[in-house]
Amino acid sequence: MSEYIFLFDLDSTITRKEILPTIAEKVNRQKEMRELTEATMNGEIPFKSSFLKRVEILSVMNVSETRAMVAEIPLNENIAQFIRENRDRCYVVTGNLDIWINDLMRKLGLNDHVYCSRANYKDDKITQVVSVIDKELTAKQFVQPLVVIGDGDNDSGMARVANISVGFGGIRDIAPSLIQNIDYAFYDDNRCADFLRTLL
Repeated sequence: MSEYIFLFDLDSTITRKEILPTIAEKVNRQKEMRELTEATMNGEIPFKSSFLKRVEILSVMNVSETRAMVAEIPLNENIAQFIRENRDRCYVVTGNLDIWINDLMRKLGLNDHVYCSRANYKDDKITQVVSVIDKELTAKQFVQPLVVIGDGDNDSGMARVANISVGFGGIRDIAPSLIQNIDYAFYDDNRCADFLRTLL
């Protein structure tokens, strides 16, 4: 049988915080960002329109400053360690922007194993969002059996096409729509990582 490929959501799955609300604290827009993020993760607002609004909020910041902040976001270390040990079989699939997460992906050793939204920038400011990722379509491109790990509504599509779907609620509640599409749920990153190792 073919080996599993592991597709990880980024925010609150690999990271111990939601990335965009954390950055929004810097520009005193955290309440607005938190409300948008929670509504999106619960499936109340379509991801694409919500994400574009959240980018607009943060576009006042320099790209380099945002990227440096993202690189220092604390990680769920047990999940991060699983990824480091199995880099060749792990991919990040995130709505976040390439220009914001590049340094964090390098830190994980996944700079060439990431599928994400993309943007252009000039003079250290975002000029335009080029594309917003569709996680389900991305998952469908893989030819080997898939294990998907996530927490939000926008992970539900990936979960539906995966061979094994894992909800991780260590940081925030697993979205109701995702609960309906998962095979396993974990609320501790150590237990989650231990389970993933049984699939190697």
